[in-house]
Amino acid sequence: MENKGTDEVEKLKTKFLSAWHNVKYSWALKSKTYFSRNSPVFLLGKCYHFKADDEDSPTESCSTEVCDAPSATGGDDVEAFRRDFASRVWLTYREEFPALPGSSLTSDCGWGCMLRAGQMMLAQALILHFLGRDWTWSEALALQPLDTETWTTSAAKRLVASLEASLQGERPSDPGPMLHAPGAPGRAEEADIHQREVYHRTLVSWLGDSPQAQLGVHRLVELGLVSGKRAGDWYGPAVVAHILRKAVEEATDPGLSGITAYVSQDCTVYSADVIDSHQSCVAGGADALPLTDSRAVIIFIPVRLGGEKTNPEYFSFVKSILSLEYCIGIIGGKPKQACYFVGFQDDSLIYMDPHYCQSFVDVSTNHFPLQSYHCPSPKKMPFSKMDPSCTIGFYSRSVQDYQTISHELSKVLLPSANEKYPAFTFMQGHGRDYNLSAELTPEKREWPFIRDPQSAAATAGDFVLL
Repeated sequence: MENKGTDEVEKLKTKFLSAWHNVKYSWALKSKTYFSRNSPVFLLGKCYHFKADDEDSPTESCSTEVCDAPSATGGDDVEAFRRDFASRVWLTYREEFPALPGSSLTSDCGWGCMLRAGQMMLAQALILHFLGRDWTWSEALALQPLDTETWTTSAAKRLVASLEASLQGERPSDPGPMLHAPGAPGRAEEADIHQREVYHRTLVSWLGDSPQAQLGVHRLVELGLVSGKRAGDWYGPAVVAHILRKAVEEATDPGLSGITAYVSQDCTVYSADVIDSHQSCVAGGADALPLTDSRAVIIFIPVRLGGEKTNPEYFSFVKSILSLEYCIGIIGGKPKQACYFVGFQDDSLIYMDPHYCQSFVDVSTNHFPLQSYHCPSPKKMPFSKMDPSCTIGFYSRSVQDYQTISHELSKVLLPSANEKYPAFTFMQGHGRDYNLSAELTPEKREWPFIRDPQSAAATAGDFVLL
């Protein structure tokens, strides 16, 4: 009887905490992000110039809300940048979805930001795989700016409903306002455009917030249980890299059979391991024949770019990485706040922020609304505030692509005069050739970031919690 009472108290505490987080992260302050008109802006390998031909002022700047006024080449590039940024898939905190594995939590507010950042990086890899880097969403420029009053008012209503439901021992009947699905299409579109929209909607559904979603938060939390991570814990960028790899490798949807993932070991990418990942076999038992280049590979590289703070010597390296079209971004952030870095201008990083609570969307329905999965407003952060622990991602379509990537990155990784050590390295052969896992149990070999909870000493696989 006493245990039952304790469980009820814990459930009530969980509901109160969840309700508070839902309000806290529903505040969408309507601040403007300013960009200089005199410096190029890089977004996942694409470069944009906002300065028009007839503008000579050295101090001009523009915000993401007002710099879309028509002007020569500058205006065109501003619109192209806005369309490109808003086409990236945006994954944020959600509320009132089905309970997560091993818990009664129905929201990831306050703790799931690194999982969301990882999902965004994974989504960019899927976009490159199915749609290509030049793809943009047809409705990207129609997105409305985040409105403070609307969302905070609805958040307050949800708080009251949630607290009342907690006291009554039931869930609120109204989870909050949902975006309406778009109306039926008018004129018939070209077949290829329609096919791209099908891919777009499908990959978003893989990242949805339900137990059935192949790459959704429920699946990621389930895989995290193997490493001792539970729903409600904070996840680091290295942990998320391994969870994402397992999610991609174990996905059962036929659409994901042509892509897999690889995580570097101790900041080293072993080329033979990546090439093996590119290859799959025809079913046929022991006589199965390998199909070279039959799978694309997402390469995750957990790194540490300094001690307690990011070493300024790595700033130019990060810029070089984000200037490459096969880069799918960087997950990291500032201490205790994870985000997804997608570009830069001058000395500021451009990122997508998961710290925004939205209502659950049932992605299993036909024509579910896509608007809440795209962000209209980029954010900027000085390089100096970047946490040194992060995971860099790349997309390699084939063995030939990988050879090009490793060759180009080897040039970027050349150490500077002040920084003697590259962020990561490429090595020929397999990881096992260097006897890296000889002393590890199968579990620890699978999860190199696990450490003995009884030991206070950190291992080489530990990263600062974001």
